[in-house]
Amino acid sequence: MKTIVCIAVLLLCALIVGAEESAVRGISLEDVRNMAAANSRSLAKYNMAVQSARLDEKIQGYTNLPSLSLGLSAGTTLWSAQGEFTPSGLQDNLNAGASFSLSQRLWDGGKGRVLNAINSISTQIARLDALQQYFSVINAADTAYYGMLEAAAALEAAEKSLETNVLSLSIAEIRYENRILNISDYLQAQAKKEEAETARNQARRNLLVNRSKLAVLIGMDVKSLPELVPVDFSGYEELLQRCAALDDGSLDALGAGLWKTAAAQNPDYIKAGLTSRRSDESVRLSRKDYMPSLSASLSSGLNYSISGGLEPSSGRLSLSGSIPLDFWVTAANVEKKQLAKDQAALDYREAEMNLAIELQTLLLDLSAGAGSVLSSRRACEYAEKHLEYVMELYRLSQNSLSDLSDAESLVSSNRRAFIQNQYAFLLNLSKLRSLLAMEAEDEFIGLLP
Repeated sequence: MKTIVCIAVLLLCALIVGAEESAVRGISLEDVRNMAAANSRSLAKYNMAVQSARLDEKIQGYTNLPSLSLGLSAGTTLWSAQGEFTPSGLQDNLNAGASFSLSQRLWDGGKGRVLNAINSISTQIARLDALQQYFSVINAADTAYYGMLEAAAALEAAEKSLETNVLSLSIAEIRYENRILNISDYLQAQAKKEEAETARNQARRNLLVNRSKLAVLIGMDVKSLPELVPVDFSGYEELLQRCAALDDGSLDALGAGLWKTAAAQNPDYIKAGLTSRRSDESVRLSRKDYMPSLSASLSSGLNYSISGGLEPSSGRLSLSGSIPLDFWVTAANVEKKQLAKDQAALDYREAEMNLAIELQTLLLDLSAGAGSVLSSRRACEYAEKHLEYVMELYRLSQNSLSDLSDAESLVSSNRRAFIQNQYAFLLNLSKLRSLLAMEAEDEFIGLLP
């Protein structure tokens, strides 16, 4: 697994090199993902947590090495036993010493090995937390990117609706002036035009809001944010057709295939398994408190005095051991760790169930969403052709303003549905990709039907 720290550094370098090019051609989805990852404070915090866990692992490894210490001391006599102050004898009674000691744990009942295993698992969990946060940032980037494109498409649709209503009102004004149209229909045309203008203004506001969200996410000023590279939906046509054609059997087969990838790569699921393993090791560690411990130490040094000069002190080797006798405390601690282990096992099974449900839900959403894109696109095409037909009849005074209003409303609602379904499908793809923890887009698409 690549470390997220290295990824962030590489992303930052890529951003610096490609900043000028992006400003000219616009920024793509991949650019937004890279900039969001490089700008994420939360991802930086998780990176620090990974480094901290690695340091804990190193520190635990150092405890298995010999412990060294050096001591220094110096002193002199200030007054005699009779209480007389003797400043002239300060130098005569001066003495100093240095001591050196080395101690090594010989036996700890196996606690060191278990602690090494626990710290190693904790480091892996910290890396998985960082990886999960990385894909959370990617999800946020995709949501912001598609949100802005969807808002832009909605604004374009609102402007088309406004154009139609402006044209309808202009025809209504001519007819009203020529006393062909009654006041009621004329006021209806005015109201529809104002309604369309309000919808256009709301769509413009939504675009500005989504633009601001994207700028904050990638760390850019909203005024200097380049245009986004639009999505080429034609590249998803074949995938849309295949996903929409999935039946229950095909969905089950696809889910079974994707489950293997999800179980092997999903950070939350793997972390739950590692947490359960760490709880097992914690139970083992608590049981080691029943075991005795043994350590050895070697000490020596140098002493200096005015009268005796420099003299080496004797070397001393000592062994020490301890046998715990408060078994009731250890037994209670073991029982507590066992409860934590059972709890972690339940969490692991729950994580497995949640992953399976989320995977199945996303596949159903993907299939239903693909069908919605295709059907809403056809509905939009039919509604637009119907509007053209009704508009032509309206110009020829062969139908009413109400017919034209109904046709325009049908087009407007179908356009909105088509735009929403398109970007909802893309967001479902993004969520599924993050659930499988896959960085390579082509490899991810290759797993789909």
